[in-house]
Amino acid sequence: MLSNGKETSMEACFYCEDGSRRKSLMSEICRLNYSTVYLNHNQKFPGRCVVKFNDHKTEYFQLTKEERDGYFEEVAITAKAICELYHPDKINYATFGDLVPHVHMHVVPKYQNGPDWGLPFDDTRDRIELDEQEYQKRVEELKKEILKKI
Repeated sequence: MLSNGKETSMEACFYCEDGSRRKSLMSEICRLNYSTVYLNHNQKFPGRCVVKFNDHKTEYFQLTKEERDGYFEEVAITAKAICELYHPDKINYATFGDLVPHVHMHVVPKYQNGPDWGLPFDDTRDRIELDEQEYQKRVEELKKEILKKI
């Protein structure tokens, strides 16, 4: 329950239902102790991932200290893997949750001469979808890099 007395339902949660809506946007790379890492199908930002907390929580303050420490460690490991594989100039981290009320973070590699440099990332234009073989290669290389850091 949030401080305003409102509760969000797990049945309506995009990540908890783990159905066609989530699968149409991203594929699972790996499940870790506190989080699951997904690779976005839109690879406008090469290696862009989402790291979702494994249990249904809607706010960071709902996590225990151990859960927060573990979750953010796994976000950092994911970001480091992206940096080592794709060499961005900066990683952007984004947390929203208005429309998807489940703790998750977008980990977005950005490049000075690339799309949306100096601006928030924008998924509504200039989509880049890889062919299945290239996409699966990216999933596997990220999985290997993340798991060797755990």
